Amino acid sequence: MIVYRKIEDIITRMQDDKAGGVPIRTVKSFLSKIPSVVTGADIVQWLMKNLNIEDPGEAIHLGSLIAAQGYVFPISDHVLTLKDDGTFYRFQAPYFWPSNCWEPENTDYAIYLCKRTMQNKARLELADYEAENLARLQRAFARKWEFIFMQAEAQVKIDRKKDKTERKILDSQERAFWDVHRPVPGCVNTTEMDIRKCRRMKNPQKVKKSVYGVTEESQSQSPVHVPSQPVRKTTKEDFRKQITFLNVQIERHCLKMSKVAERFWLAVQDLKKQPIQDVTTRVEEIWQEFLAPGAQSAINLDSHSYEKTSQNVKDPGRYTYEDAQEHIYKLMKSDSYARFLRSNAYQDLLLAKKKGKSLVSKRLTGLMQSS
Repeated sequence: MIVYRKIEDIITRMQDDKAGGVPIRTVKSFLSKIPSVVTGADIVQWLMKNLNIEDPGEAIHLGSLIAAQGYVFPISDHVLTLKDDGTFYRFQAPYFWPSNCWEPENTDYAIYLCKRTMQNKARLELADYEAENLARLQRAFARKWEFIFMQAEAQVKIDRKKDKTERKILDSQERAFWDVHRPVPGCVNTTEMDIRKCRRMKNPQKVKKSVYGVTEESQSQSPVHVPSQPVRKTTKEDFRKQITFLNVQIERHCLKMSKVAERFWLAVQDLKKQPIQDVTTRVEEIWQEFLAPGAQSAINLDSHSYEKTSQNVKDPGRYTYEDAQEHIYKLMKSDSYARFLRSNAYQDLLLAKKKGKSLVSKRLTGLMQSS
């Protein structure tokens, strides 16, 4: 864990524009844009300059060790290594950092691969080894595959509501996460021989941390070589319970994100009312809470809004976060509010109101008849 923290300190410094971090930019290519990328050469130069490394080979080696843990990753390759050239890399989201003690399960991997087959895009096409893994997992989880398929389908529907650029970044970060935990054949698996797995072997009943909110008992087998075991036949009631559980997890996650978005919007509204002498301090506090790399209450912004806001923060004012606030407002209007109208809590309120009206009308009718 100490090693992870040291790596994360380096990664945070790399992403800090104010402290001379690695330049993160959007690159225009033919008929498209590649958002939020850095080059391998920029990373190597930064490591040499800021960590006092004289030998480029040593900087490349250190960068490759960091990449092997998934903190930075090439956007067009499953092999996590650093090259001192113009290859494009992207920083991993803090949610997927190894310090979160991820031990993703076979069902999580199956959901991820199944989801990739539904998205029907060339950049998300399964590699040969991933297609083989999917076939093995489908055989191993034949009795619960319908449940896995439904989970993947539900996640695809949620992803399609996100901004196109944001979705592209998140897809690549999720892929890099699985490149760490289910690496290409022949690559070193950095998650196999660590103290957490040794500790889990001593306590085989420990429940793993699931990426998509589903838990099952710990398994010691390889993720793609899962032997078929006799299990009881899954009933429709089991599927119904599992689907209900998944919906609850999704609703909780969306509710959490909605609350964070609402807090950000209110904080920006409050910033506009602050005395001018307090504006600079408040701008920095909002940045650290919601937008800085590794922020505890990170919000989802598209690359255009993020880059514009990053520039505005350098010259703080009451309207520094105007673009970001407008983007969050649109997200809340199209997603959070619509989700609230469909939520069980709102439906229960409507039902209670209808019942209350019917009781009042009955009492009035009774009074009129008695009189």
